[in-house]
Amino acid sequence: MFAEKENKDSGFILIDKPEGPTSFGVIARLRRITGIKKIGHAGTLDPSASGLLLCAIGREATREISRFVKMDKKYEALIRLGITTDTYDREGKILEKFSGAPVAKKEIKRIVAALPGKQEQIPPMFSAKKVGGKKLYELARKGIEIVRQPSQIEIYQAKILKYHWPELRLMIHCSSGTFIRSIAFDFGNKLGCGAYLAGLKRTELGKFKLKQAVRLEKINQQNWRKFLRLTDLSDVI
Repeated sequence: MFAEKENKDSGFILIDKPEGPTSFGVIARLRRITGIKKIGHAGTLDPSASGLLLCAIGREATREISRFVKMDKKYEALIRLGITTDTYDREGKILEKFSGAPVAKKEIKRIVAALPGKQEQIPPMFSAKKVGGKKLYELARKGIEIVRQPSQIEIYQAKILKYHWPELRLMIHCSSGTFIRSIAFDFGNKLGCGAYLAGLKRTELGKFKLKQAVRLEKINQQNWRKFLRLTDLSDVI
């Protein structure tokens, strides 16, 4: 059933992923819609995250997916100040609550201004990054914390979109492999009030933009081909 369509209908679909489904869940749905088994994506979005998910449809496209995985990304991040969680996001267990006065905007601006640049980032325990063949979140759920080696990342730009205590909305343009929840956690530490990632939307992947994407619920067996982009995307690499 699957093999007949793979060579004929191969390309990329830009999906506007809603909050709720996993990235794998999106892939599973596309497999049911297209009848094609060979489908992949360029960069996982957590279930609580939304936004741009580049999906490769068919064998030819999935062979090219590595060209897109390492592209830089832009996000809109909602950071909740004053609370720390064990997962660095809203899904985690609350560890600390800040009882001090609201942080002044000038302090927020100071930290945001210092964000851009090359730096080392330690991946959070609650992440899908593999160490020794094990996903970190699998160990974290068992109460096991291990020493993680830092990764080299780069933040190209950070901009305040809105701030009203205790919520801060940032635009973050960063390299592939950057954990935005770790940025939120570190941000809270630098301010001395704690913080976690309350919401995340990916708005760009390389030259692809969210406004070019189609909402998942609008794709069906009758129309999916009209959203398919050719495998030759050299103009956006």
